[in-house]
Amino acid sequence: MSFPLLTATAALPALGAIATAAVPAARRTAAKWLALLVSLATLALAITVLVRFDPDGGRYQLTESHAWIADFGVRYELGVDGIGVALIALTALLIPFIILAGWHDADPLETGSRRWRPTQGFFALILAVEAMVILSFEATDVFLFYIFFEAMLIPMYFLIGGFGDRAHEHGEQVASTQRSYAAVKFLLYNLAGGLIMLAAVIGLYVVAGNFSLTEIAEARANGSLEMSASTERWLFLGFFFAFAVKAPLWPLHTWLPNAMQESTAPVAVLITAVVDKVGTFAMLRFCLQLFPEASKWATPAILVLALISIVYGALLAVGQRDMKRLIAYASISHFGFIIMGIFAMTSQGQSGATLYMVNHGISTAALMLVAGFLISRRGSRLIADYGGVQKVAPVLAGTFLIGGLATLSLPGLAPFVSEFLVLVGTFARYPVIGIIATFGIVLAALYTLVLYQRTMTGPVKPEVSAMPDLRVRELVVVAPLVALLIFLGVYPKPLTDIVNPAVKQTMSDVQKQDPRPEVEAAK
Repeated sequence: MSFPLLTATAALPALGAIATAAVPAARRTAAKWLALLVSLATLALAITVLVRFDPDGGRYQLTESHAWIADFGVRYELGVDGIGVALIALTALLIPFIILAGWHDADPLETGSRRWRPTQGFFALILAVEAMVILSFEATDVFLFYIFFEAMLIPMYFLIGGFGDRAHEHGEQVASTQRSYAAVKFLLYNLAGGLIMLAAVIGLYVVAGNFSLTEIAEARANGSLEMSASTERWLFLGFFFAFAVKAPLWPLHTWLPNAMQESTAPVAVLITAVVDKVGTFAMLRFCLQLFPEASKWATPAILVLALISIVYGALLAVGQRDMKRLIAYASISHFGFIIMGIFAMTSQGQSGATLYMVNHGISTAALMLVAGFLISRRGSRLIADYGGVQKVAPVLAGTFLIGGLATLSLPGLAPFVSEFLVLVGTFARYPVIGIIATFGIVLAALYTLVLYQRTMTGPVKPEVSAMPDLRVRELVVVAPLVALLIFLGVYPKPLTDIVNPAVKQTMSDVQKQDPRPEVEAAK
C-alpha cells in the first residue's frame, strides 16, 4: 500500500492542533513554536504533493479510497487535480506566515482588560482550519467534502469572536460586542448556506445512489444517470448558494466586512485568502462537474451577480474610513472577477479564475498583514489617523505600496496575469459584461492609491512620528510574499502548466469550446 500522502497533508495540522492546545498554559512560547514547526512540516508535505502531481496524468491523482459509512454509500475518497494542488500549496504556504504575523496577537491582555486569552487555543484553531481546508480541496466524496466544508466554521467562529483586533476607538467592551456580532453573523450566514447544501446533497444521493464525485460525473457523461432538467437545476442552486455565501458573492457578502474588520490581521487573511477560496474552488469542482447543464442555464444570472460584486465592492472600498473594511470590500470585488471567470465558460476565463484564487491569496496576505503591522503600531484602523508614514518607516511603506499595487493588478505583479485572462475569457463570449467589468480596474486604482496617499504621504502626524519600521520577524513574513508577487507576475508558467489540464477537463464537462475570434475576411 502506497503512503497516504493526501491524508498525511491534512492529518499533520489536525494532530498539530491537538498537540498545540495541550501545551501547558505557562508554556505559551513553546506552543507558538510547535504550531510554526507543524505548519512548516505541512508545507513540506504540500510541496511533495505538488512535485508528485503530473499535470499530464489522470484527472485525479494520489487517490485514496476506503469504506466509511457503507450503508449510505459514503466513502473516504481523496484525490487532487491541478486546481486542487495549486490551492493546497497556497494554503500550506500562507499558514506559516499567518502564524508568524500573529505571534503576539493572543498574548495575555493588559491588566484590567476583559480576560486572559489562551495563546495555545489561538494557534491550535489556525492549524485546525488549515486541516479542514486542505481536506476540502482533496475530498472527492460529496458527503466528505460537506462535512469539512461546514466543520471549518467552528474554529473560524472562535478565531473571530474570541481573538479580535485590539485596535478599537470605542473601548474593549464595545469591541467585544462587535466581535461577537461579527462572529455570529459569519456563522449564521454560512450555516444557512450549508443547510441548503445539505438538502441538495441528500437530493443528489436520492438521484445517484452514492456520493462519489467521480462515479456520478462518469454516469452523467455516459448517460447512465438520468436527471431531469428541473431536478438538476434545483440541486445546482442548493450547492451554488452555499458556495456563493462562502465566496462571497453579492448579495450574500455582508458578513465579510464585519468579520475582517473585527478579526486580527492574520485571521482576516485566513478568512479571505484561504477559507473563502473553498467556495470558488467548489464551484469549479462540484457545480460545473455534477450539474453541467444547470451551470450553463444559470450562467447569465451568475455573471450579472459577479459584475455587481466587482463594481459594488470597488465603489464601497473607495468610500471606506476603516483600513480593514476597505480591503474587505476590495476582496469582494476580486471574488467577483474569479466567479466571472469561472462562469464565462472559456479556458482563458477559468485558467484566469484559478490563477486569481492563488494570486489574490498572496496579494491580499501581503497587503493585509502589512496593514496589521501598521495598525498594531498606531492602535487605530482609521485611515484618517495616519499620514507621512513613508518618512518614518520607509520599508513598511514600500511593502504596503507593493501589496496595494498588486491589489490593483499592476502589470508585472501576479494578479495582473489572472485578471487579464479573466477579462479576455469573458470578453470572448460576453463582450458587454467584459467591458463593464473593466470599470472595476479603474476603481481599484482609485481606492488603492487614495489609501496609500492618505496613510503614507503628506506631513508626518505626531502620533506616527516615532513609529518603528518593520522588524526582522515582520520582514520574514512580508519579503517572501512580495518576492512571489513579482516572480509569478513575470513568470506565471509554473502555475499555468499545473492548472490548464484541469481547466480543459472542466470545459469538457460542460461541453463548451472557446469561441473563435471573428476576423473580417480579407478583400
